Amino acid sequence: MSLLSQRQHGHVSFVEQQFLAVLDRPLQSSGELFYDAPDRLEKRTLQPKPESLVLERGVISARRGRRTYTLELSRYPQIVPLIDSIRATLAGDRAALERLFQVSLQGDLEQWQLQLVPSDPAMGKTVRRIRITGAGAAIQSVEILAADGDRSLLTLGPELP
Repeated sequence: MSLLSQRQHGHVSFVEQQFLAVLDRPLQSSGELFYDAPDRLEKRTLQPKPESLVLERGVISARRGRRTYTLELSRYPQIVPLIDSIRATLAGDRAALERLFQVSLQGDLEQWQLQLVPSDPAMGKTVRRIRITGAGAAIQSVEILAADGDRSLLTLGPELP
C-alpha cells in the first residue's frame, strides 16, 4: 500500500471483459486509463466504440459521441464503494478500504492479491467480492464478482508514456 500511495500519476492500457449470464460470450472493450492523485480517474474506451468516463471530485462525466452525461456520486451511494475500492487502492489508502470492506492481502511484493468483501450487507446484495492483483506498485487486474454471479474483469497493461 505504501508503494501505491507514492504514485501521483498513471497511464495504462486496459481490456475489460464483462461476463453476463444472459450472453453466450463476454462483452469486451479496450482503451486507456489515466490516474492523477488523489482522486482523478479517466477511462477512455477506444474499442468497440469511443467513449470517455471521468471521475473527479465526486462527479462522473461520461461522453459518448456528441452527448455528455454528468452524475453526482452522492445521489448514487450504491456505486460509491465500487469506485472507492479502485480509487483507495490506487492511492494506497488502506484505512479507506477497511472502512468499506473486509480486506485480505496475499502474496508478496512481486505478486500480490487484494480481496475486498463488502462490510455493508446492502452492498453485499450487489457485489460479492472485488479481487485486485498487482506487482510492486502496479495494479494488473480488477475483478468484480456480482451477487447475481455476473462478473467483470479489467486487465491493465504496462505503464504508457
